Amino acid sequence: MFQSQHKIIPLIESYYHAFTPLERTIADFFINNTKQCDFSSRAVSTLLFVSEASLSRFAQKCGFHGYREFIYEYKQSLIPQNEEPVSTFSIQEFNTYQELLNKTNALIDHVQIQRITQLLTSTPRVYVYGQGSSGLVAQEMKLRFMRIGLNIEAVTDSHIMKMTSVILGKDCMVIGISVSGQSEDILNSLKSAKARGAVTLLMTACQDKSYREFCDEILIFASKEHLECGNIISPQFPILLILDVLYSHYLQIDRQKKEAMHEYTVHSLQSNES
Repeated sequence: MFQSQHKIIPLIESYYHAFTPLERTIADFFINNTKQCDFSSRAVSTLLFVSEASLSRFAQKCGFHGYREFIYEYKQSLIPQNEEPVSTFSIQEFNTYQELLNKTNALIDHVQIQRITQLLTSTPRVYVYGQGSSGLVAQEMKLRFMRIGLNIEAVTDSHIMKMTSVILGKDCMVIGISVSGQSEDILNSLKSAKARGAVTLLMTACQDKSYREFCDEILIFASKEHLECGNIISPQFPILLILDVLYSHYLQIDRQKKEAMHEYTVHSLQSNES
């Protein structure tokens, strides 16, 4: 019996929304597979009643040059299940949290995180756009980064987003947060910001090549089906994980100064409350 290490599965899931029905059949097979078998294009095409060309197109849509490269990476993510997991949970919610933690770890591109950190450091003004649960994350990001000296503002109202676009320029960075990647207000605001010369970043759970037309960086976080509905697991959870990573990297730059700023801010807040 084999167990996926969640290295390629979250990548497939991030493209799932863009797959055709046929490609979703292929995706479901690789997502749900739990055993080692013949993964040759001929064997899989026969098993799924699809053409080998369909497998190749599926692999390319996932960002690989072809099926051979895709299946090599997929097989690398399979390991023998020789021992019990370190932690086992009987409650579904904790299992889901653990899954999201694993997927987040697999998706993080530390080189990209360093690039974004440098952008946050070098950009005089930062605006974070979000609505609903993503708006709450935008507010959290503002509070945390402002305490260590970043000039940052959270915008959660669509009308304010439109008005803010008037004052954007090359000295600004705009971060849009959307779990589904389909929020029109967020996407349109990023397009407007890009047109005015601002640096743009989209944080989302979905991969879509069209984002590259108006986003300098696309930061992918983990997700599960219907996560944006917030039925059991808060949709904020995987975004906050990425936010913690960004915060940690940002703090490392001139750490002593930022920690002093944080202490001064907290002290000022406590003094005002007293």
